[in-house]
Amino acid sequence: MIEAVIWDFGGVLTSSPFEAFARFEAERGLPADIIRRTNAANHLENAWARFERGEVDIETFDELFATESLALGAEVRGRDVLPLLAGDLRPEMVEALRRTGSRLKTGCITNNLPANAIGSAGGRTLYIAEVMALFDHVIESAKIGLRKPDPRIYRMMVEALGVDARRCVYLDDLGVNLKPAREMGMTTIKVVSASQAIAELEVATGLSLR
Repeated sequence: MIEAVIWDFGGVLTSSPFEAFARFEAERGLPADIIRRTNAANHLENAWARFERGEVDIETFDELFATESLALGAEVRGRDVLPLLAGDLRPEMVEALRRTGSRLKTGCITNNLPANAIGSAGGRTLYIAEVMALFDHVIESAKIGLRKPDPRIYRMMVEALGVDARRCVYLDDLGVNLKPAREMGMTTIKVVSASQAIAELEVATGLSLR
């Protein structure tokens, strides 16, 4: 019996930034996937990881990301990547979250950036706050100094919700972040599209989410 559903935020409740990365690279004549490859190289200790744990400021991140991307073939300034992260909310996923929360406990584990790193985007902060309010508990990497896939962040969520990991479902768009949850005994769903994820979540929970 599933007792809790734990969600990633970016790329799950919002559209993936990967599309924005690809457009940026094409417009600038950069090698394909240079941003994703920079993020993936030394993924536990690179500029991105350190920024999401709040260990470096935006100026240092900008310079470190430029150095790391240059080593892979082309310089990309970290500051130029940040605006590409602001995906659009997926209303069908938010509705699935609402319906899930009416019957089960819900949590969000998000690898995010220090406050104001992306800058103002109109009402974006407000509507994200409204979505965050739907969760029973939220863990943000930049606030606690840990980020996925560190197993400790998943254990913190399970303890905060007061549930057994084996009775949890975890959704994320990155396989590397699903592995620790799966090893703890959670049912995991890799989010490729909203419709696919919702269908799998309905099977896992036995709930109607649309």
